[in-house]
Amino acid sequence: MGYQPLLLLLLICMPFILAQEISNRAIAIDGGRAIAETDDNFICATIDWWPHDKCNYNDCPWGYSSTMNLNLSHPLLAKAVQAFTHLRIRIGGSLQDQVLYNVPSMKSPCHPFWKNKDGLFGYSTGCLHMYHWDALLHFFQRTGVIITFGLNALNGRQRSKGGAWVGPWNSTNAHDFIKYTISKQYKIDSWEFGNELSGSGVGAHVDVIQYGKDLIKLKGIINQLYENSHPKPLLLAPGGFYDQNWFTKLLQVTGSGVVNALTHHIYNLGAGNDPSIVSRIMDPDYLSKIEVTFSSLQQCIQKTGPWSSAWVGESGGAYNSGGHLVSNTFVNSFWYLDQLGQSAIYDTKVYCRQTLIGGNYGLLNTTTFNPNPDYYSALLWHRLMGKRVLSVSSVGSPFLRSYAHCSKGRSGVTLLLINLSKQSSFILKVQNSMNNNLHTVGDVVHEDSSFVNRLKKTVHWIGSRESGRQLRREEYHLSPKDGYLRSQTMLLNGKRLGISDKGNIPSLEPVFVQLDSPLYISPMSIAFIVYPNFDAPACK
Repeated sequence: MGYQPLLLLLLICMPFILAQEISNRAIAIDGGRAIAETDDNFICATIDWWPHDKCNYNDCPWGYSSTMNLNLSHPLLAKAVQAFTHLRIRIGGSLQDQVLYNVPSMKSPCHPFWKNKDGLFGYSTGCLHMYHWDALLHFFQRTGVIITFGLNALNGRQRSKGGAWVGPWNSTNAHDFIKYTISKQYKIDSWEFGNELSGSGVGAHVDVIQYGKDLIKLKGIINQLYENSHPKPLLLAPGGFYDQNWFTKLLQVTGSGVVNALTHHIYNLGAGNDPSIVSRIMDPDYLSKIEVTFSSLQQCIQKTGPWSSAWVGESGGAYNSGGHLVSNTFVNSFWYLDQLGQSAIYDTKVYCRQTLIGGNYGLLNTTTFNPNPDYYSALLWHRLMGKRVLSVSSVGSPFLRSYAHCSKGRSGVTLLLINLSKQSSFILKVQNSMNNNLHTVGDVVHEDSSFVNRLKKTVHWIGSRESGRQLRREEYHLSPKDGYLRSQTMLLNGKRLGISDKGNIPSLEPVFVQLDSPLYISPMSIAFIVYPNFDAPACK
């Protein structure tokens, strides 16, 4: 019985097996201690404020996906969110610092955004009606969403030269909005202050000392209004691109216990119309460059603000709405899952993907609400990868990237493998570094070698031997349809992922494989491997 799943995997992988070369590699997972820890709900997605006429490069990919006009009654939206059980959603984006909240105390007319060449990002201020806020929160309650809301941090300030906004923050509208939300007994997990106003900013920036003073004021408002609530919502800031000096100064100005999490944004693949996006995604050296940011922020928090933590508050890979037929295709999952893996190693607690829906980088198609490939990647991570991060050691090709976590909600370990190579398949010997030393296995098998004989030499054992039953692992192999990297169709273990005939999100079923059978990963593919019996004291 155990040979049937293996045979199925070999048939799935056969076109790649017959490709150019197969390499044996060794990977060791240290289950003795966790090197970092994420939040229980690490996976997060955003809902933005962009109206339907937001366009880049003659492409207008936002449709009706805004906080202001999202179709909350679409059946696929609820099902896509509920598949996560508790999906963290951050409401925010470029226009959030131009949003007013139509609470009873607001006297001016409440109107949507409109094009205004003199406005920030080419738009006027906009207004959120409370009936729509109610509808959003009812939807979130019904679908189990954990909510982060980004507040307008420019209200009351004056625009100055060079994109600077000066003067103190006018907190009245935000205060009354938070008070209204509490009065309706809506639960907000965290409030975020401003969007991309740190450092030199994007479109606008605020001096760090003034920004810090305003954060202290907002913390006081939260403590006052939530006086009888335990726990109180978190306060997040600054929701901008990481600037070491600015972030360090912010922690110094605000002091202990004010900022619960430092949120930063990542768009490290370039502009959405850049023809080099795919080559950057497939370049392991390029992917690793972001480690500098993760590491520096981790050190900043450890040295200056150990009461705080790091969140990626917004990350879409390519900026200006993402890359058409790149960000919404299989190839983007190489970047996305690698980002999740790298950020977790550096103690990032939450990673918010731009977007849940909207733009070219949405997890869901803006028009049909059908899942794009990255939706399934996010869902598999959310279901399989627990919060404790483990160290992984490997020898060999930089194109094979690996990350390991304690499995979520059960014993054992889950290994994420990303094969960026266009030519090399890998047969892997996975070891528990508590019990085995990692040995270099560097031989390369070419087409004229015996694949079957090579498989017989790669048997491995992980876990404690249990008499009377056979140990197995679970494998989830992700690949693009027809081997086309920019396909919008993802395959799981060779089967197409898509909405069922009854309109449901597909179940993501693994292939069960005998523990001592070879582990094989094809070129340009991704795999989650679950070892339920892995001996890992860090996971107990």
